[in-house]
Amino acid sequence: MTAPVSATSDASGNGVVAARHLARWLGLAAMPTFAIMAVLTAMIGGPADMLCAAGHGSVLGGMVPMYLLMSAFHSAAWLRWIAERRRAVGR
Repeated sequence: MTAPVSATSDASGNGVVAARHLARWLGLAAMPTFAIMAVLTAMIGGPADMLCAAGHGSVLGGMVPMYLLMSAFHSAAWLRWIAERRRAVGR
């Protein structure tokens, strides 16, 4: 005998699936967004970039390197997506 399925358990299950789907796409959107922000900041510049780089003397100071690092750190979602696609094609 199976337990009856309630409408609330089905709705919460769909909510979890939707949240996972949204989180996956947000993860994929992060890397190109930060890369675009790095390019725009490098081209346009601005007072915020000067404030971040001022007084540090570090090569990693400023907004452009920060955006590039954030883009690199968020590339894991793209690498995972590419690996999944290759596995799906190989089947």
